[in-house]
Amino acid sequence: MSLLNVKPYDTKVYREQIEDFLPDTFIDCHTHIWLDEQNHFCEDTASRSCAWPNMVALDNSVEDLNETNRLLFPGKKVVSVLYGQPMITIDLKRNNDYVARCAEANGFPALYISHPSQSAEEVERAVLSHPCFKGLKVYLQFAPGYIPANEIRIYDFLPHEHLALADRHGWVVQLHIARPKRLADPVNYVQIREIEEKYPNLQLIVAHLGRAYADEDLGDALPYLKDMKKTVWDFTANTNAFVMEKVLEMVGPDRFLYGTDFPIFRMKARRTVENGFYINEIPAGSLGDVSSDPHMREIPYPEAEKISFFIYEEIISCKNACNKLGLERQDINKIFYGNAARIFGVN
Repeated sequence: MSLLNVKPYDTKVYREQIEDFLPDTFIDCHTHIWLDEQNHFCEDTASRSCAWPNMVALDNSVEDLNETNRLLFPGKKVVSVLYGQPMITIDLKRNNDYVARCAEANGFPALYISHPSQSAEEVERAVLSHPCFKGLKVYLQFAPGYIPANEIRIYDFLPHEHLALADRHGWVVQLHIARPKRLADPVNYVQIREIEEKYPNLQLIVAHLGRAYADEDLGDALPYLKDMKKTVWDFTANTNAFVMEKVLEMVGPDRFLYGTDFPIFRMKARRTVENGFYINEIPAGSLGDVSSDPHMREIPYPEAEKISFFIYEEIISCKNACNKLGLERQDINKIFYGNAARIFGVN
């Protein structure tokens, strides 16, 4: 059985809207791999993120990741930046070790998932023990449990001692921000700018365009951040062409990165926004019972036949933003290859 159900409609979308837009070789800066045996799931473990991403796949081996790229991007070569699955139930050591083995076997760069409770010395030893690790992936799930989910700040899961360590080594730090207002929250955008100013030698990547999935999620952030010089933005799992356009206007094509969030964005879905709230529309029955997550909406057949892979929608949205700004082929190549090659040391 094939990992993904690629239908003629999906092939048509790829051939007509995506194939010629993408470079022959491109880099995905944002992928998760883990094995189910590394996850010690328990029902009463509270999550601080949406439920729907965990509905897509029980796990995602590197073999499944490579097969996903083979099926979705025929004729292309994909270099994946690997890291583990930032769930509070994951065995981080086993997961990070697995990532390192897979990265070295495939010739891929990787990021080390750090926990804020780790000492800087422990993080340093772990990252330096594998040349594939180019820095840190940090996540809000690991903030101390006594902090309410809506009040988590960046420094609660990315402590200053880890930032100083990354600055000393010139590492990448990929940041998934918290808080209900996402990028629009002043706590987030003030701290993003503060990190660049205080730790100028590290390479900060703001994941998901600061989780600005709706226009309203931008708030007043971009005027405050517009004078930043180095921080890079990935548009992983974001399908909002307007947000992409505005961030691109701010940072230019040299600081804009492609990523997939695989396995999540291998699902078939399209996104709509209602009153500033994003909703993923999926084919009815494709992910089981999704009624518990307000971000999910099932679409009945035959309308659902016109829903293709989520990653295709992301890429088409980027294409629309690039076209509106009049970007040229060399700019597209930077977004999908050159910028990540520079940051992660891909030859």
